[in-house]
Amino acid sequence: MYKLIHKDKNSAARLGRLTTAHGQIDTPVFMPVGTHGTVKGITPKELDDCGAQIMLSNAYHLFLRPGLDIIKKAGGLHKFISWDKPILTDSGGYQIFSLALLRKLTDKGVEFQSHIDGKKHFLTPDDVLDIQLTLGSDIIMPLDECAHYPCSRDHAEVAMKRTIAWAKQARKSFEHKKTGKQALFGIIQGATYDDLRQECAKEIIDMDFDGLAIGGVSVGEPSDLIYNTIESVAKILPEEKARYVMGVGYPPDILEAVERGVDMFDCVAPTRLGRNGTAFTSKGKLIIRNACFQEDFGPLDASCTCYTCKNFTRAYLRHLFYAEEMLGLILLSAHNIYFFLDMMRNVRKAITEDKFVPFKKDFLEIYNKG
Repeated sequence: MYKLIHKDKNSAARLGRLTTAHGQIDTPVFMPVGTHGTVKGITPKELDDCGAQIMLSNAYHLFLRPGLDIIKKAGGLHKFISWDKPILTDSGGYQIFSLALLRKLTDKGVEFQSHIDGKKHFLTPDDVLDIQLTLGSDIIMPLDECAHYPCSRDHAEVAMKRTIAWAKQARKSFEHKKTGKQALFGIIQGATYDDLRQECAKEIIDMDFDGLAIGGVSVGEPSDLIYNTIESVAKILPEEKARYVMGVGYPPDILEAVERGVDMFDCVAPTRLGRNGTAFTSKGKLIIRNACFQEDFGPLDASCTCYTCKNFTRAYLRHLFYAEEMLGLILLSAHNIYFFLDMMRNVRKAITEDKFVPFKKDFLEIYNKG
């Protein structure tokens, strides 16, 4: 599924390619988040025009609404949402632990009440696998337990061991149930405890998943701990497997992780901040509501070639937000998605030329001054 194409000579950054039933993905890659089967404020065509190679959706949310029966009758998630490129689905474990009204974890699975209607559900690792197989996901994430930061070592160890047990169950079932080129990734947990991360990584690696994910980072811990965790785990991961850091992140975090050998990223920030009037630019974040943009007739980002930057001014975008016009949040969200995807295009180019380290330095020098 994953092919390593080139390694940067001056860092652990790597260029690769993932092959799925719905197309190839060049890595490092940023995956726009379409939790409910839609990237908020962006049509599938616009997402394609921005250069998105893959979308991330959430099995927990889709299971609750609209439900598997409807998606199955529609011919699977790709047809239901009119997206013919790859889809990765998160298991929803994190959402169950953070959104469910009441939840109870056992070694068999998780019992919870829906945050939508309060209905009770119980899902085993097999159930979560079956949900994603029904969706037709190209890349499936198994049920895992994410320990929040900060947490005690004892709690982190229990969550890590439960994640391993659930991974074994999902891996065994997947071999009998998978169809075509569907892939299953393993998730490495262990909070901020290096020895637990190392133990979990070795167990997950031995199960021979199609790809490997580092979960439970960017859950409130400071940046140095995120980077340390990524580095300590990435060092022992096999080169022939894709590496995914879940829920990361902002541009500086992505670049730091790429330098440490990570291939895949996702984050809700581009559209969430875009809907609230914040744009990501080459010179850092820009809050379009600020008074200084009232008569600013330049583009959001002079170095950006997205539809928003080529056609609209900061003054107009500020007006849209103050007039509470829907177009404002659509244009900023589209720009932010384009910015992230364009950054990744430049990352891949820099790795190809063995220039990732100076690229990262130059990018962050300008970005952090904003």
